[in-house]
Amino acid sequence: MIIKSYLNKKRKIFLIIITLFIIFSLIALNTYANETDEVYLVSIKGTIDLGLSSYVQRALEEAVLNKAKAVILEIDTFGGRVDAATQIRDKVMSLNISSITYIKNRAWSAGALIALSAEYILMDKSASIGAAEPRPADEKNISALKAEFTSTALSRGRSEDIAAAMVDKDVEIKGIIEKDKILTLNAEQAIKLNFVDGNASSIEEVLNFLNLKDAKIVYIYPNWAENISRFVTNPVVSPLLLSIGFLGLIIEFWTLGWGIAGSIGIISLSLFFGGHIIVGLAGFETIILFAIGLLLLLVEIFFIPGFGLAGIGGIAAILASIFLTFGNIVQATYSILIALGVSVIGFFLLIKYIPTTRTWRKFVLSTEQKKEFGYTVGTKDLKRLTGKEGIAITPLRPSGIVEVNGKKLNALTRGEYVDSNTKIKIISVEGNKIVVEEVDVSKLS
Repeated sequence: MIIKSYLNKKRKIFLIIITLFIIFSLIALNTYANETDEVYLVSIKGTIDLGLSSYVQRALEEAVLNKAKAVILEIDTFGGRVDAATQIRDKVMSLNISSITYIKNRAWSAGALIALSAEYILMDKSASIGAAEPRPADEKNISALKAEFTSTALSRGRSEDIAAAMVDKDVEIKGIIEKDKILTLNAEQAIKLNFVDGNASSIEEVLNFLNLKDAKIVYIYPNWAENISRFVTNPVVSPLLLSIGFLGLIIEFWTLGWGIAGSIGIISLSLFFGGHIIVGLAGFETIILFAIGLLLLLVEIFFIPGFGLAGIGGIAAILASIFLTFGNIVQATYSILIALGVSVIGFFLLIKYIPTTRTWRKFVLSTEQKKEFGYTVGTKDLKRLTGKEGIAITPLRPSGIVEVNGKKLNALTRGEYVDSNTKIKIISVEGNKIVVEEVDVSKLS
């Protein structure tokens, strides 16, 4: 009896365990069944730049990591940098989850390449795609970009000829595009030519196309660093930062010491390099090279008279760091030439017009120092100093302080550098403007 009672007790415990296991399994299965599929929405809007590329790549990696059912690329762009577009294209092509492009308004130029990289393309009824002729439109750029378009279209089962005609005006397709014209398709044309997969007027219709109408949409937004890098690496802002940086450094070369202009220049260049480091285009070796160049320039300004090896080396190091940052010698050359041109023009405009402004006059003493007002050296007295010799108290770069006949005077050279404690001679006096030159001591001896 005892054994029988024991066996009955064990059966009851076993039945309870089995029942609990079934209940928990049903709960788990029900929970899993009610889980909502996730679809990641990535917005590609505005100018395509390296900051946008960094954001899109991060969003796609997050979608893969979280095992999303699909990724929607919502595109509305006039285009931008080709290198940034190819980075995004390569990332989309390598995805192991479904990808679909939704062209909200337009996918032009570099935006068209991104659109072609997805498995499916849906267009709003008012949208368009194409207009991808590169700038500059030389043979090399056209050939390279056409190859990107055709290979991308081929891999997704789309017409190579239509993709090529968006880039190269020499491509002619009978009944579609004539020679010497760049192809751009509206939604109706693209669907008729089977170049895209259909129309959609909302994200909900895109989800319906994917048979994921109950899916949860996960929005991925750029973080603060990506927003800053997008601004800094913008094709317009990037050369502007270089221009301001160069202008600040040029002004510092023409003035004594270090001031506001140089500080603004360094801040601008730091933003330029920082933005490119954030997007991964530049490494810290470029910052080190830039810092070495800046250090050489500071040594040239503060410790070495004139402009010599240190100054040349500093400029060379800074230019080299900029070339490395761009990673593209053609684009780097264009940007540097634009920046140098703008900064030189800006410098001469500052020299010509700022001294005549009302704000500048508030900082400059323009009254004549006459004897009746208690001044010991008047304009007429200054004219009498023409031909007199003295000594430079401070370096003349080209302006500084000299001492003539026991009087300390503000003077300037005709552009040449004169070191301190150098014998000088006054060659002309125009009002309060005293022009001097270095005395050739070898001739005197």
